[in-house]
Amino acid sequence: MDTETPPDITPVVRTIAMPADTNPAGDIFGGWLMAQMDLAAGNVAARRARGRCATIAVDALTFVSPVQVGDEVSLYASLVKTGRSSMRIHVEAWRRPRHSEESRKVTEADFTFVAIGEDGKSRPLPDATG
Repeated sequence: MDTETPPDITPVVRTIAMPADTNPAGDIFGGWLMAQMDLAAGNVAARRARGRCATIAVDALTFVSPVQVGDEVSLYASLVKTGRSSMRIHVEAWRRPRHSEESRKVTEADFTFVAIGEDGKSRPLPDATG
């Protein structure tokens, strides 16, 4: 896992880790970070599906570096694969301390989404070109 250089793309989500996002020991909750990653992946999925989507799986989420209160957290997400109605989206989370320019990858995972129709059931993805 690269810990020195963030992806050369625009982050899908950028936020600041706040005290309300911590556990009683003062560490940022892993669940908060996973929720931010799900938001980033969901943004990519909704754009590709041009509509409602649902998360159906998260693969290989491993926390490798902690996030501290005040850190800027940037989420980079990219579409890796599509099926009839499904999308696999790779998400990387990077932290940058408030008074530094040095970034460090804190985790990455693959999120699988399914396009959802108005009836609440899966639907085919629209053509990528149209």
